[in-house]
Amino acid sequence: MNKVNLEKVADVKLSNVDKKTKHNEQKVKLCNYTDVYNNWSIKKNMTNNFMVATCKKSEFEKFLLKKGQVAITKDSETPDDIGVSTYIAEDFEDVVLGYHLALITPFKDKLNGQYLNYYFNTNHLQKYFENNTGGSGQRYSLSIDTIKETPIFLPSLQIQTAIARVLSSLEEKIELNNKTNKELENLAKTIYEYWFVQNADKRWEMRKIVELIKNQKNGDWGKETKQGNYTEKVICIRGTDINSLTGNNELKAPERYILKKNNDKFLADGDFVIEISGGSPTQSTGRIAYILDEMLKGFENPLICSNFCKAITLENKNLFYYFIFTWKQLYDNGLFFGYEGKTSGIKNFLFDNFVSFYKIAVPTIPILQKFNKTVSPIFSEIIERRKESAYLAQLRDFLLPLLMNGQVKVKNG
Repeated sequence: MNKVNLEKVADVKLSNVDKKTKHNEQKVKLCNYTDVYNNWSIKKNMTNNFMVATCKKSEFEKFLLKKGQVAITKDSETPDDIGVSTYIAEDFEDVVLGYHLALITPFKDKLNGQYLNYYFNTNHLQKYFENNTGGSGQRYSLSIDTIKETPIFLPSLQIQTAIARVLSSLEEKIELNNKTNKELENLAKTIYEYWFVQNADKRWEMRKIVELIKNQKNGDWGKETKQGNYTEKVICIRGTDINSLTGNNELKAPERYILKKNNDKFLADGDFVIEISGGSPTQSTGRIAYILDEMLKGFENPLICSNFCKAITLENKNLFYYFIFTWKQLYDNGLFFGYEGKTSGIKNFLFDNFVSFYKIAVPTIPILQKFNKTVSPIFSEIIERRKESAYLAQLRDFLLPLLMNGQVKVKNG
């Protein structure tokens, strides 16, 4: 097995395509940082959610996505989020790679793009990126020279293809689970809309959201390593993890250490996690994720929020499933845009102001109980599929180094 620098087997370019729209430039869709960070591969069925922007003709030619390429993150607030990769699984006509990312085009006679994508996820390569990042404090970055000099262990092209085939079979099952879960989520949403939107009862009580909240848990970023009294190991949910926590993307939330006395911040069954800081020019803050006991059993360590999120617990648990869809409907309707402030350029959701002002209809307890009985089996099935996908992802990560270093052999036929 040969060891070569990446530049010997692939072309590397750093994207400079920003999120702006200019009248004299070509209209495109952007594959942005979170799209790369949250997905093992980029496919055409994802592009409806991509941001619309413009770029120069020269940028379009350089960064148009083509099948076989790999994109990686090159900038981040933490060094362990650098070098996260995704595989470009199809040719695109109008999707270009956005800022803070690098586009790698393998030389087809030397390097398999799927193999490279998996290789980027090996521990030793992740350590390479962490140890070679520039910057400090709140921003870390990879230079183009560091990316070009990335050491790649390279078996024959036939072996690369065989390794990619083994690992991609696990990805296909995970993708099937994700597709089924999306259909189940849409079913639950349809039931909600039929019960509470199309057939809303004007006699239902209108109450301020703050009146429905029992308590709030603020975030805690803690420490990166165990030190002093920071000994309680946790998984810290950031704004970027909100969609992954109860969505179909793999959760990549970091492990942190907090003070033992702050264990009252642990997320519990029935909690909601809400994004307080973040968003984008076209997205407001306020995204929400839910917590169920069945989910918590899948994690070795307790979950908490980062400083960019907060958790809330409702006074009445009968409201749980109803609140999930009601809050998402408020988000989809853009109601949170009017409740955002800015600090150092970062959008902050004025949560207390919103919940103290905005009222929602509260159905009667018997109706809520019937609704819960109808949709709770759907959510249970979704969580079981997520657990299976998490197991398959662990199996993939276990096999990954063994296949890469030749401890597990594959047939190249």
